[in-house]
Amino acid sequence: MLLAFQFQSPGPIMFEIGPIAIRWYGFLIASAVLIGVSLSQYLAKRRGVNPELLADLAIWLIVSAIPCARIYYVLFQWQEYAQRPEDIIAIWKGGIAIHGAIIGGTLAAIVFARLNRVSLWQLMDLVVPSVALGQAIGRWGNFFNSEAFGRPTDLPWRLFIPPSNRPLEYLNYDYFHPTFLYESLWNIMVFAILISLFFWSLKQGERYKVGTIALNYFMGYSLGRFWIEGLRTDSLMLGPLRMAQVISLVIIALSVLGLIWLYVFKRRLPDVVSPYSNIQN
Repeated sequence: MLLAFQFQSPGPIMFEIGPIAIRWYGFLIASAVLIGVSLSQYLAKRRGVNPELLADLAIWLIVSAIPCARIYYVLFQWQEYAQRPEDIIAIWKGGIAIHGAIIGGTLAAIVFARLNRVSLWQLMDLVVPSVALGQAIGRWGNFFNSEAFGRPTDLPWRLFIPPSNRPLEYLNYDYFHPTFLYESLWNIMVFAILISLFFWSLKQGERYKVGTIALNYFMGYSLGRFWIEGLRTDSLMLGPLRMAQVISLVIIALSVLGLIWLYVFKRRLPDVVSPYSNIQN
C-alpha cells in the first residue's frame, strides 16, 4: 500500500506582532536572498573573484528582479488587477513570475557588468547556483499561499486547496497536484548539477568554457518548468498559449545553441565588456 502524503497549508501568516503580520512568502524570499548571497560569495572566493562584487550585484538583482517579476505577473493578469488596483503592489499576497525575475535580473547583470567592467558570463556562472537554490526555497511560499497548484489528482502526495482558492471549474475537487513541490525538488536537482559543474570547472583550467554553468541553469530550469507548467491551473496565457512553456522552449533552444557554440565550435560567448575586464573570460 502506498503511503499518502496529503499536504495542507497552515495559511500564509507565519506569526503576528500586534498589527504586523509576518508572512511565510516574504520570510522565504528573504531567506533565499540571504542564503543565495552567501553562497555566491563563497563560490566567488573559490574562483578567485572579489566576493564583495557579488554582494553589490545582489542588490542590483533584488532591486530589478522582484519588481520585474511582479510587473510581468500583473500585466498578464491585468483584467483582474484593473478591478482592484490597490493590490498591484501587494506582493506579500503572492503573484510573481519567475520569468519576469529572470528578465529583470539579466538586464541588471548586463548593466552592472558594463559599469564595473567585469565579465557578464563569469558573474552569471557564480550567481545561477544561488538562483536555482533560491527558487527551490521560494516555491514553498506558493504552498503557504495555496497557489500555483496543478490539476485535480488522487495521487498519494496530493495537496488540499481551500475552496476559496480553487478555480471555479474545480470547486468540487479537494485535492490537486502540488506543483510547487515538483518545481522545488526539480530546482534542488538543478542546483546539485550546477554545484557539481562548478567544482568540476575548478579542475579544468582553460578547458572550461565560461558560461557553461549559466547555460546549464537556463536549460535545466526550463526543462522542468515546461512539463510542470502543463499541470498548472493558473498559467499566464497569451491567447491559447501558456507563456511559461513558450518562453521555456525558447530558452532551451538558445541554451543548447550556446553550449554547441562553446564546445563544438570552440568559441567564446559574446560579452558586454571590454577585453580588459578584471574578471577574465
